[in-house]
Amino acid sequence: MTAQGSIAISGAGIGGLAAAIALRALGHEVVVYEQAPKFARVGADINLTPNAVRALDGLGVGAALRETAARPTHRISRTYDTGEETSRLPMGDIAEQQYGAPQLTMHRADLMTALEAAVPASAIRFSAKVTGLTQDDEGVTLEFADGTTARHDAVIGADGIHSSVRTALFGKESPDFTGVVAFRAVVPVETLAGVDNLDAFTKWWGPDKDTQIVTFPLNRGRDLFIFATIPQEGWHEESWTQPGNVAELSELYRDFHPEARQLLAACDEVLKSALYVRDPLASWTVGRATLMGDASHPMMPFMAQGAGQAIEDGVVLARAIAAHDAFPAAFAAYEAARRERTARIQISSRDNAWLKESGTGDWVYGYDAWTVPVA
Repeated sequence: MTAQGSIAISGAGIGGLAAAIALRALGHEVVVYEQAPKFARVGADINLTPNAVRALDGLGVGAALRETAARPTHRISRTYDTGEETSRLPMGDIAEQQYGAPQLTMHRADLMTALEAAVPASAIRFSAKVTGLTQDDEGVTLEFADGTTARHDAVIGADGIHSSVRTALFGKESPDFTGVVAFRAVVPVETLAGVDNLDAFTKWWGPDKDTQIVTFPLNRGRDLFIFATIPQEGWHEESWTQPGNVAELSELYRDFHPEARQLLAACDEVLKSALYVRDPLASWTVGRATLMGDASHPMMPFMAQGAGQAIEDGVVLARAIAAHDAFPAAFAAYEAARRERTARIQISSRDNAWLKESGTGDWVYGYDAWTVPVA
């Protein structure tokens, strides 16, 4: 029993490609429509916690990721001014034993390369920006920016926080600016002599919930990724490729512990972006169309679950289609299986208190997208 017919995916990002891989493995005809003219190496980092890595292992791409990724030894919380550790959660081999997969941290481009390699070029249409859709009892017609259309039996909107599919289904809306900006940089570990825990995921908790510095290793530990957030109402640029100012970065965190300031002093250049969110949607699905990833549940990065939840979506969605004989029923089952978890993570990420003190990551890391009920 499985829904039959061709499936369109709008968006060839992490979630869209994960869904395409899972669906193709089940024998479905899948076409991925991507607005960019080609794949490009963009973005700085990705933090894949055990729940995401386990899902990717099932897609057959985990081995490729391990070739370039780092494996953080711990997840550490420290107080911004005193440097005191408030929690230390073992990761690495212990996480793999406990959750069935380790935490992996890597350049985002390495994850995209692995996903792209698992989807044949014939299944991807570039320069195909979806602008709208109409549907009836038999299928969905996609409309593109160049005036063309395409007909499919179902459509999945994996087209990000500014999703055209979501707009077509539920009307136009705008994400909310959080009042928080983020700085990102990558520095060679060899420039950080004397800094402890460079092989761990470390979060320096600031004086308020929106101020923090997060670091974790990349490139098998040769580089360190630095991610810092702070309230700043005057900056609204959302682009992840907008240059920032290194001097401003150092000044904004002048009250942090000397070890944290040493991390920032090692930055030769930095990128800066405003952070936007949406509240959890009441529904993701209308008939033969549904949403996934940032199109349905964009979230703050404080729990490192944005990409992971998109990957989980792709796996659960494919399994739901395999378990039902019609797309509307499959999409309803997928949404029922996913909406409570993603909403909880959305809200928890915005609150930004998770694992500040001692505790476990079980409810996040222990989730298995391959076994969660979908019937």
